Amino acid sequence: MKQILHRQNIIALGLMALMAATRMHHYGTSLHMPDASLAVFLLAGFFVASRMFFGALLLGAGALDYLAITHFGVSDYCITPAYWFLIPTYAVLWFAGRHYASIYQYSMRSLGVFAGVSFAATSVAFVISNGSFYLFSGRFVEMNMAEYAHRVAQYYVPYLSGAAVYLIPAALLYAVFARRTDTQHSEAH
Repeated sequence: MKQILHRQNIIALGLMALMAATRMHHYGTSLHMPDASLAVFLLAGFFVASRMFFGALLLGAGALDYLAITHFGVSDYCITPAYWFLIPTYAVLWFAGRHYASIYQYSMRSLGVFAGVSFAATSVAFVISNGSFYLFSGRFVEMNMAEYAHRVAQYYVPYLSGAAVYLIPAALLYAVFARRTDTQHSEAH
């Protein structure tokens, strides 16, 4: 039990550090990695069962955004009443990670399930964050929903791929370490 808590704490710190290191650049550039927040919330749901950690990640994301805007020259364009909808956006990802943790089995098939859960959760997160921005930001009063959907569709693939940049290596690393742990366990018995 102590070893599991230690592992969860290490993973939690790593996920928080990853979010802190990448939160300043949403889609990334040739010099910066894309924002890892989507992947961090999904992976946190899988690895760290604590709801308090979910709250800590939310507070951390808000604090990082505040610092980015006030000290690092990042635009405050997205800070509108719609910003509050990042809570359900990230909750979808965290609960998807919790769901996957409850059905996880060490197998190749499970990687496919992880891919499906990740794709679905990230897609729902996209709809929540972008739909709420359209509805509540006050920036699209003259634009109808069809025109907005057409314009925002260009961001869907970068949104998914930004999460995939982190989720694919995380899944592969987990598969390697889980296999190694499983092999060590069987050799000990």
